[in-house]
Amino acid sequence: MRKLIDLDQKTLTKLKFLSVFEDISVKALMEKAIQTYIKNKELERFSKLSDEEKEDLGLLLLMQEADREDIVSEEEIFKALQ
Repeated sequence: MRKLIDLDQKTLTKLKFLSVFEDISVKALMEKAIQTYIKNKELERFSKLSDEEKEDLGLLLLMQEADREDIVSEEEIFKALQ
């Protein structure tokens, strides 16, 4: 996906210097910075959740990983619960 980002000249110059020190392109540096920012925000938001909300989120993630084609009969569910 291609997105345009407007930067002032001062920030762009700093990015260019950082990219030289990191030995990566400006584009790669910006991608890395954005990924790091998003990861930090996710962790920050996750740390603010209550235990119940964390459990709900974990169940949601597990449900998303489940195979939707795998079907279990009602009888099998009740057998497993007994």
